[in-house]
Amino acid sequence: MSNLISSNRLKLGRALSLAAVTLTVGILAAACQESAPPTSQGQGATSGNSTPAKGLKIGSLLPSTGDLASVGQQMVASVPMLVDTVNACGGVNGEPMTLVSVDDQTDPAAGAEGMTRLAEKERVAGVVGSFASSVSTAALPIAVRNKVVLISPGSTSPVFTQAAKEGKYQGYWARTAPPDTYQAQALARLATERNLDTAGTIVINNDYGVGFEQEFVKAFESQGGKVLNKARPTRYDPKATTVETEAAAAFAGNPKAVAAVLYADTGSLIVKSAYEQGKRSQFLLTDGVYSQDFVDKVGKGQDGKSILTGALGTVPGASGKSLDAFTKLWEEKQKRPLVAYAAHAWDAAAILALAAQAAKSNSGEAMKDKLREVTNTPGEEVTDVCKGLALLKEGKDINYQGASGDVDIDAAGDVVGSYDVWTVKDDGKLATIGKVKP
Repeated sequence: MSNLISSNRLKLGRALSLAAVTLTVGILAAACQESAPPTSQGQGATSGNSTPAKGLKIGSLLPSTGDLASVGQQMVASVPMLVDTVNACGGVNGEPMTLVSVDDQTDPAAGAEGMTRLAEKERVAGVVGSFASSVSTAALPIAVRNKVVLISPGSTSPVFTQAAKEGKYQGYWARTAPPDTYQAQALARLATERNLDTAGTIVINNDYGVGFEQEFVKAFESQGGKVLNKARPTRYDPKATTVETEAAAAFAGNPKAVAAVLYADTGSLIVKSAYEQGKRSQFLLTDGVYSQDFVDKVGKGQDGKSILTGALGTVPGASGKSLDAFTKLWEEKQKRPLVAYAAHAWDAAAILALAAQAAKSNSGEAMKDKLREVTNTPGEEVTDVCKGLALLKEGKDINYQGASGDVDIDAAGDVVGSYDVWTVKDDGKLATIGKVKP
């Protein structure tokens, strides 16, 4: 009996040891998968340890999930494409460029956690991100404290401009999409061009929504329009699940138009609620909902047409000198048409690479002082990032002309751009119908 018990105990011990080893391997494998960038090309992979990379190491902090996932997923692929392109022509400062990608979940808390990981564990020098202004607000203090350059392809809140002018970011902040100071002016101009002289507003209650609202009111009134709910602006909770009251408030007084600054998931609830309440004013929309997923979530009306039929919106356009080349590469790699903000994400990553080469250093502290130098005059205009890197290696000055625009970064980290005008057709498909300038 004692031999049998000993034998059984030995077998049990071996089984437990094997289970522990298996669990440990599984945990390590999962950790490695989390750290690897989402690129099928295989370039720019990182081990995810805390040792600084020999070459330039960057991160991306973009929303693959959450309220802005339908837009964020469109730009996530651009960054590894840029890394692959740079590595194919020799890398930066003689070494391969590496990438760590993090999903910020369209959530400031998750974004702060992701930025902490990128800065303090992965020890990146620069980050492409975030998209949501509220996430960039949460990430910026961490980036500045750790001397990491943060270039956003889409955080458009005007609050960043003033904070940068006050020196709060110490040069570690820039963006390739223009601030909503300009987009609000463009949306107001779009309204007045269509004789929409009264408006209501409804916005998501965060930096993006409130900042846009305030700039729109100023621009709309300067052009002779009247905002009916100016004294009591309608702002909804980003975590809201019921929005009937807010949807009704935005249409109070029967304005000819309603400027709605929304995110896709919660925004679809706003639009559907307004429709169910019989509200039929002209919707004026922005880049936060420029996605087919948003239109599909809103759905169709009783007539079989999209509830959003005829809605008008603005989105930062891509009109740079390297747009054609980038579009060709995008369609070749992604097997789909070019989407909004993909060019802005590409340019953000390109500027990080060019700034590092210009600084002859892979540290964020050295790179930040070169952001304006590689994107402004004087310098030879270049549209190809590889040519730009080659000229910088020779000690020459460059003026990078991006895919999204000329990306002339100013002292506040801002650029000026043009805006595409988009609408929704009867069948629910998005269509670009023109351009409008601030």
